[in-house]
Amino acid sequence: MLRRSLTARMALAAGLVLAVFIVLVGVALERALRDGARNARQERLQAQVYLLLATAEVDDDGRLSIEGPLAEPRLETPGSGLVGLVADAQGRTAWRSRSSLGAAALPVPPELTPGARRFERIEDAAGAPHFVQHFGVSWTTRSGSHRFTFAVAEDLAPYEEQLADYRRTLWGWLAAMALLLLAAQAATLRWGLRPLRELTLALARLEKGQDARLEGEHPAELQGLADNLNALLARERAQQTRYRNALADLAHSLKTPLALVRAELRRGDVAPALRAQLEDQVQRMDRVVDHQLQRAGAAGRSALAPPLPLRPLVDRLRAALAKVHADKAPGWVLDIPAEARVRIDEGDLTELLGNLLDNACKWCAHRVHVTGVGRGTALQLDVEDDGPGIDEAMGLAVLQRGVRADQATPGHGIGLAVVRDIVDALCGELEIGRSAALGGARITLRLPGAWLAPDSD
Repeated sequence: MLRRSLTARMALAAGLVLAVFIVLVGVALERALRDGARNARQERLQAQVYLLLATAEVDDDGRLSIEGPLAEPRLETPGSGLVGLVADAQGRTAWRSRSSLGAAALPVPPELTPGARRFERIEDAAGAPHFVQHFGVSWTTRSGSHRFTFAVAEDLAPYEEQLADYRRTLWGWLAAMALLLLAAQAATLRWGLRPLRELTLALARLEKGQDARLEGEHPAELQGLADNLNALLARERAQQTRYRNALADLAHSLKTPLALVRAELRRGDVAPALRAQLEDQVQRMDRVVDHQLQRAGAAGRSALAPPLPLRPLVDRLRAALAKVHADKAPGWVLDIPAEARVRIDEGDLTELLGNLLDNACKWCAHRVHVTGVGRGTALQLDVEDDGPGIDEAMGLAVLQRGVRADQATPGHGIGLAVVRDIVDALCGELEIGRSAALGGARITLRLPGAWLAPDSD
């Protein structure tokens, strides 16, 4: 699928780049908020530590007390999620805020040197996570210097909830933005690749025979391709025309000398033996000329030829041959599906079928069968009759590549030689055998790339 669709390849590549970009942006924004929220809580907890220091007193014996209403009401409210602790140098709890009542115990703050700070994530005795800010102080009294570690811890539940809300909002908006960008990308791709679709449609019209060349203006990247295709088509048609004209001119130029020779032979002053020999040679040369004239009309294989329905042409040829061979009045059996198509020049197809059907009518006793069937991507056409058949040696001679038409015997010779040339030009296959159903000749054609569905053209 990807190898056969440029749009799919570009859409997948752009989609992957967009997905990676959205994920990286989301991760970066989420991390920025998490770090910002963590720093904000650290600063707020440090401010709470300073407020505790402002209300703390140490007596001469080194006992610490914090009296009076605190500046932070949450430290006075049990279950508020904000807890204050003070530990002395021996690691004993010197003070605990009222908000710790009923809450799981927090670890005793470690001893810190005066002025040292530590911010960390800890868990209480119940496993609930907390952010805690430690601050080491030294208090000098008459009895000496006394060290304490102040700590304020806050439950992480509000912090985690804030992050979760932000994460949901962030990824929701990023997903919506990704969908909008994908839609814009699809529209951009469709607009950008429209010239390719128009070129494809122009090629389809050219292939169907509706146009003789690629018309219209194309982007600079495609104009060279269109111009080269038009030049290629023009050269092919010109070459085919020159080929036909050369063969036709050659054949016609020989007609007049042959007619003069034949007229001289009929004057009567030529020896009978010589006249018979010359008449035979003139007749053979005349058949060569006829053969070359018929070859001149063969266009050969072309992928741009419009697909032609096979059955209507066979019906027309049958009606014409019924008048030509009215004395025999052969019985026809046509088994050709209506959807059978052949991508071939109409003149070549008429020449091809006309010779085959004419030979079948000429040599049949009473019946002619024509059968068409699809073989993969090819069309197989069988023409059978109930006549004497074709001599095996003659059939091999006609099918042998390089055999000249003037070596063919009258009857099947020239017609089958023309058929062979057209089939070779189409890169097809031609077989001559005996009909199992009728007992006469069976001529089988296989034309590649010619079996098309009714709606494919």
